[in-house]
Amino acid sequence: MQTIKEIQDEIIDEFSMFDDWEERYQYMIDLGKSLPLIESKFKTEDNIIKGCQSKVWVHAEMDEDKIAFTADSDAIITKGIIAILIRVFSNQHPKDIIEAKTDFIDQIGLKEHLSITRANGLVSMIKQLKMYAIAYQTQLK
Repeated sequence: MQTIKEIQDEIIDEFSMFDDWEERYQYMIDLGKSLPLIESKFKTEDNIIKGCQSKVWVHAEMDEDKIAFTADSDAIITKGIIAILIRVFSNQHPKDIIEAKTDFIDQIGLKEHLSITRANGLVSMIKQLKMYAIAYQTQLK
C-alpha cells in the first residue's frame, strides 16, 4: 500500500510531464472519469461539500482501519480535482489523512490555475475529507 506522500509524489511527476495547463486540465478531466463514483443513495444534501461552486458529493466508509472515499461532481474540472484528492486520501488510515500535508497541490500549480471560487472549493474539499478522517479517528480510539 502506497503512503500518502508516495501518491502525492506520483501525481507531481505525472503533472510535470505536461508542457502547458491546457494539457493538465485535460488530464484532470480524464482523472475525473476514473473517479470511484458515489452510489446514488449517497448523493444527498448531507454529503454535499459546502463552499464549492458546483455540486460535489463525497461519501466515506471505514474499511477495517482505512477510509474509502467515493465522490461525484456535476462539473468536469471539479470532478478531476476531487478525483486527485480521493486518489491521495482514499484507503489510508485516518491519522495519516489528518496529518497529511497538501503542498503537492501548490507543486503541481493547481491552486494558481483555478478561479477563486474553484480554489475555495478545493480548500473545502480538503477540509471535508480531513473532517471525515477526524470523525473516524475518534471511533478507533
